[in-house]
Amino acid sequence: MFNAMSRRLAVAACAMLLAACAATPPQPQARLGLKLAPAALGTSLSVQQHLKVERNGRTDDLDVALQVEPDAVDVVGLAFGQRVLSLHYDGKELSSWRHVMLPAQVRAEDVLEDIQLTIWPTDAVAAGLPAGWRVAEQGRIRTLYLDDAPVMRITYSDAQRWSGTVVLENLRYRYKLTIQFAANAD
Repeated sequence: MFNAMSRRLAVAACAMLLAACAATPPQPQARLGLKLAPAALGTSLSVQQHLKVERNGRTDDLDVALQVEPDAVDVVGLAFGQRVLSLHYDGKELSSWRHVMLPAQVRAEDVLEDIQLTIWPTDAVAAGLPAGWRVAEQGRIRTLYLDDAPVMRITYSDAQRWSGTVVLENLRYRYKLTIQFAANAD
């Protein structure tokens, strides 16, 4: 009984965390739909991340293992040691698994998109953007624009995009995601 209750609490906590990132779905013309080739990262990568999401005065945490090889991106999300989300992207097809208690707004496409917007090189991101979108990088700050209005600002503590601390501020949906990397690239 205690184990079942712990699992329910873990899933509920994760659902709240991921719901904190979710907002009213964007209008179809505002959906980015970014899906870059894994090889466009330019390196293999295996990192662990601790995520902190802040929205409306609430803070939630999630641990993530991310692996990128030239032919695939794999992500596993854990809350209280329980797997609550996983995805695999081979550059063509995205497959995912999520705990049934996660809200429907938590979409594997959005998780992959945020990972690629944060870690992939600016040139690769720019090449994959649809009309109306653009990305600019100045120093350690990357900004994503839609029709010249800033939508997202990403700040890096380190010149390498997958080490140190990365802060993603979603200006449209008013949440902040802080990513603390625990390991470096292979």
